[in-house]
Amino acid sequence: MEFDRRKLLKTAISGACLAFGRPALAQSAAQPFAQWVESFRAKALAKGITEATYQRVMGDLEPDKTVFTEIRSQPEFNQQLWQYINRRVSDWRIQAGKERLKEFAPLFARIEKDFGVERGVMLGLWGIESTFGDPIVKQNHSRPVFPALAALAWGEPRRRAYWETELINAMRIVQKGWATPKEMIGSWAGAMGHTQWMPEVWLNVGLDYDGDGRVNPLDTPDDALGSSARYLVNRGKYRRGEHWGYEVRAGGKSSDETSRSYEAWQKLGVTRADGQPFPQQNLTAKLWVPVAGGPAFLLGPNFYAIKTYNPSMNYTLAIVHLGDRVLGAGPFVQPFPNSERAPTLAEVQEMQKRLTAAGFDTAGTDGRVGNMTMLAARNFQQKAGLVPADGYLGLKLLAKLRGG
Repeated sequence: MEFDRRKLLKTAISGACLAFGRPALAQSAAQPFAQWVESFRAKALAKGITEATYQRVMGDLEPDKTVFTEIRSQPEFNQQLWQYINRRVSDWRIQAGKERLKEFAPLFARIEKDFGVERGVMLGLWGIESTFGDPIVKQNHSRPVFPALAALAWGEPRRRAYWETELINAMRIVQKGWATPKEMIGSWAGAMGHTQWMPEVWLNVGLDYDGDGRVNPLDTPDDALGSSARYLVNRGKYRRGEHWGYEVRAGGKSSDETSRSYEAWQKLGVTRADGQPFPQQNLTAKLWVPVAGGPAFLLGPNFYAIKTYNPSMNYTLAIVHLGDRVLGAGPFVQPFPNSERAPTLAEVQEMQKRLTAAGFDTAGTDGRVGNMTMLAARNFQQKAGLVPADGYLGLKLLAKLRGG
């Protein structure tokens, strides 16, 4: 049976997921944790975990009970597409991506040579999934994986079988010698590394791309990005030498799933928004107009190859747009209806500072917009009577904060 990363990603409720899940059931452990550890031993051993590995991982383990708060209190934010894109394709991410592009240029060149996946795609994927493995984000939003997974397997009744399986998968990683228990840190749900893999993804997709004898998406980005590129080729049928698509002027047309050549689309009046010609007119694409009156796109097969990584059109658009911006492209030529330009890094930092000074803690003022910053913004909006109270850090919020 072919490995399906999409199913695992949807199930994982990863801290890096695009949509925040509904509150889960409260902790409901049937027995004290120490007793559960002893009773779970037989199940792990039956799945091939050795006694030595089990003792190494579980012997002195204390459950991370904060996961029960996390799983119940993930905030929900309703965002329009332009807000969604602005938040993910932020000034900070674009700057960080340019730095990573210079730092890891040989790695991106090797991936392009081995798999044919453009560096822009890999940069966008890396940036959206883990903000390029940023150490501050990692420090502020990561925790040891085993105490978290063990707590969920022990006390989260809704998906106990899933959490038990992932806990055993994490033990397999240790048993293979790919990582030590101490090295395995990630989200509260167990997603780890540069591409935020759950343990089962790590086991099934992992590639030793740096040749050190182990698969490890936690340290350098080689294994994570190389494996993800191979996934896009094998699962998504990514095509070498083809761009994902282009922003276009569609002349009032709506989305059209008909696959036509770029030349045929041009004859129908669909042209590139930047006025440039389509470089490979014989290749095919479909027309997507996500919001009437906003930017339109011709999407080639590689857009849908990237979409196999996470089945969301908006998520995929954020990946390819971030990658293009890092490589020097500008914002979309055509604005979304009633949209704002994305705030600059300095403006985001100013909003974080003003929110924190007003008593709405953003958990940092570095320009990285996470859940705490969005929650602080929403709480301020509600107190100030701003509608909608959507948690979006935009220019209207900045003006209100400046006006006191």
